[in-house]
Formats: sequence, structure tokens, C-alpha cells
Amino acid sequence: MYATLMGIAALWGAATGLLVPRAAYRFAVPPGEPWRTDRPAGHPLTGPAPRRLAPVVTALACAALAWATGTRPELSVWLVLAPVGVLLASIDHRVHRLPDILTLPAAGAAAVLLGLAALLPEHAGSWGSALLGGLVLGGFYFLLFLINPDGMGLGDVKLALSLGAVLGWYGWAVVFTGGFAGFLLGAGYGLALVVLRRAGRKTGIPFGPFMIAGAFLGLLFGGLAA
Repeated sequence: MYATLMGIAALWGAATGLLVPRAAYRFAVPPGEPWRTDRPAGHPLTGPAPRRLAPVVTALACAALAWATGTRPELSVWLVLAPVGVLLASIDHRVHRLPDILTLPAAGAAAVLLGLAALLPEHAGSWGSALLGGLVLGGFYFLLFLINPDGMGLGDVKLALSLGAVLGWYGWAVVFTGGFAGFLLGAGYGLALVVLRRAGRKTGIPFGPFMIAGAFLGLLFGGLAA
């Protein structure tokens, strides 16, 4: 059963991942510029490697989430949000931006879909703790933004709302695990850049991909422990 479930999840991830490059091309613009509406002439942002990578990453992520979560109803929520996470990570990596048009609906979708999952039998989480997790993690990132606006953007704060909700579904230990993993991954990446002399101590890095990766690891941990 698990092999079949993982296979279906991987197919879903591959299919939705095929949509990521064009969506990333549309939204990966610097702050203040309008979204792209024209077709990508020459595919400057969606060349062969990124175009192939997005479906693979999304498929692997969805299969791993199915493996950790099993047939519990919250899996459907993870599968809906996983392609959005890959898209946001791709955009932030390219232009250091997490668009409100994606982060805010993702937070709303996480809250609503988890509320529906909580109504179904055999779920392994709590809608109340999910909502609190989103508020707490979002509030924590907002505090970091107030302390150091140059190091933490409001896009990260808004992304934290949805990530805190999905992590909070499994409880506070998972919120801490996923949040800490994101900081650890980001710090490791920044340190590697400094050691390789590709960045200085004050060089800004896109933190969204590491937040998303940390939340992904937290969900795996929460799903397996539930």
C-alpha cells in the first residue's frame, strides 16, 4: 500500500512540478516591477536544467511526505502545498523575494485545509495547535524583522505563517524542529559561502528556501512520530 501511495504522490508531484518553471518565470521579478505576462523568449529563467529539476524535486518531496504521513487525511494538505513551496523557494532563490500573492493565500489555504482535515477520521494532528503554530512562528519572524530588517524580510514573516501552521499541526516539538532546521540550513549555507569567499558576513542570502526545507524535514519528523 505504501509503495502505491508513494507512487501516486510522486506522479502528482511530477505533474504539478511541471508547472513550476513557468510560474517562477512570471513571479521572479525584482520588487516594484510588474509580474511578467509575456511568454519567456528564449526561456532565460527556465532553461533545460531548472525545467527538469522542478518536477523531480516536487515528486521526491511528495513521495517522501506520503512515506512519512501514510494514508492520514493531512497528506492531502501536504501534497497541495508542496508545489507551492517549491515555487516559492525557486522565486526567492532567483530574486530574493517571496511574493504576497503566493505567501498569503498559502497561509490561508493551510489554515482552511487543515481545518477540513481535522474533521476527518484518523487524522494525527490538531487544528488549534496548527493555528497557534502559524501565529507563533510568524510572530517570531516578525520580531526578527523588527530587530534586523536588513537580514529578515516581511516575505519571510508571511511565509512563516503557513510553515508554522503545517508544523504546528503535529505539535510544538515539530514547530521547534522545523524552525530550527531552517535556521541551521541557512547558517550552514551562509558559512559555506564565506569560507569559499563567495560572500561576506553582511551578504544577504535568500532565507525562504531554507525555511521551506526545514519545514519539510519537520513534517517528515512529525509524520513519522505521530
